[in-house]
Amino acid sequence: MNYIGSIGRFIKKQSAARLITTGFALVIILGSILLMLPISIRDGVDVKYIDALFTSTSAVCVTGLISIDVADNFTIFGRFIVAALIQIGGLGVTCIGAGIILAARKRIGFKEMLLIRESWNVKNYNNMVTLVKKVLLMTLCFETAGTLLSFCVFVRDYTPLQALGVSAFHSIAAFNNSGFDIFGGMRSMIPYADNIMLNIVTSLLIFFGGIGFLVILDVINTRRFKKLRLHSKIALVTSVSLIIAGTALLLITDDMPFLCAFFQSVSARTAGFSTYSAAEMSSASLFVMIMLMFIGASPGSTGGGIKTTTFFTVLCTLKSSATNQRCTAFRRKIPNEIIKQAFTVTSLSLIVVCVMTLILCISDPQNSFMQNLYETVSAFGTVGLSTGITPDLSLAGKITIIITMFIGRLGAFAIATLWFFKKPSYTVYTEESIAIG
Repeated sequence: MNYIGSIGRFIKKQSAARLITTGFALVIILGSILLMLPISIRDGVDVKYIDALFTSTSAVCVTGLISIDVADNFTIFGRFIVAALIQIGGLGVTCIGAGIILAARKRIGFKEMLLIRESWNVKNYNNMVTLVKKVLLMTLCFETAGTLLSFCVFVRDYTPLQALGVSAFHSIAAFNNSGFDIFGGMRSMIPYADNIMLNIVTSLLIFFGGIGFLVILDVINTRRFKKLRLHSKIALVTSVSLIIAGTALLLITDDMPFLCAFFQSVSARTAGFSTYSAAEMSSASLFVMIMLMFIGASPGSTGGGIKTTTFFTVLCTLKSSATNQRCTAFRRKIPNEIIKQAFTVTSLSLIVVCVMTLILCISDPQNSFMQNLYETVSAFGTVGLSTGITPDLSLAGKITIIITMFIGRLGAFAIATLWFFKKPSYTVYTEESIAIG
């Protein structure tokens, strides 16, 4: 009992960031073990542990990169495990845990509230239980609607029961911004590139899953753009602008249909579904996709990347510096602390991408620099798009991508604070200028 009590005290002393990181790591390891069970693997298929670990990491980090095809290698049970891992990863380990506590009619304690706050980047603890309930209900509604609408498409190619399973998996993957599919052959949504209904349904699920739960709740409560919080306004405007700009740039840089360009622009924002092969894209189009993947979705969502609000803040700050004005948006001043955090997140993210791309170039020199960069940014942004090199990566290459996906899901800033966070220093030093530029 003393041993158990010591573990409890040790856990209470850990920061919220460390507990969340540990929770994600444990779920990934458990998922990889479940995927290695005979009941999860199809007859006659040999699945290596590194591939099971890769799949589990990609699912929990809602990425979608795959070293082996889910439909071709895993049974229905295995696909169910992948879907469950996507759901846990999308909502967050803490939210799922809080949901289970509420279902058991237990009380959520202060520590659990702190974990949820850190996971969703919520600034206060007000109505945290209500927030969890609304998020879970919202997720259920979106995924149920997505399943029913997708079923109308898939029932043409599958039996009703199979179509229901494929629709449910697709809806979960789309809303959680994870590019997994169970169509087989690692084709993603290319066979449905011309299906307008499935493209629109998937795009809407991706958009609402990536815009952030708090933004959706803010829109529902206010119903007027002028009354929205500054965070919601920035997230909405930036997201829509990136989709429009991405579509236009893809049409300019490549010869692809408008529907494909639009879908790729939406999907590049951390979803990972594809209706147009990346192997057929020009270098300019791949670079456009890389920029969209790096920016990613909005805070408090199921997506990754540096986030839309971070990107907006960096641009706003650069503009204000060039014009010698204050950094403002929608008649509100952005705090200096937020500006500092935005540049820190962007800088750390660029460092992670550069380092991981270098390692991948060393471990897998058979791939071009653009292919390795595209793979790395896709992993960091938890996107899941690939030029097709993922299955052929070396062991070191797969481990590199696994680590990149994990860092991308939790955030480079959060990972850095696990070890480098210190108490603020009150020592005052003499100020001295340095030359810049």
